[in-house]
Amino acid sequence: MVMDKIIPKSEFKPKAFELFRYVESTGKALIISDHGKPVLKISPVRDEEADGTSAFRNTVISYDRPLDPVTENEWEALK
Repeated sequence: MVMDKIIPKSEFKPKAFELFRYVESTGKALIISDHGKPVLKISPVRDEEADGTSAFRNTVISYDRPLDPVTENEWEALK
């Protein structure tokens, strides 16, 4: 299990670039806390997330006629 690094927000600003390099090089997330309470998470972007389309991969079962207009019933089903 990879443990995230937790630092207080008062330490974040003066060390921001160093902490960004830490996240990039280790692949671990960084949690910023305020008075001991986690308030922000900085995590690396994974290769599969970088293009923004990974969530849609393998979700279209069939797309036979992409230029046909959507019917009203289909439109309602998509809501």
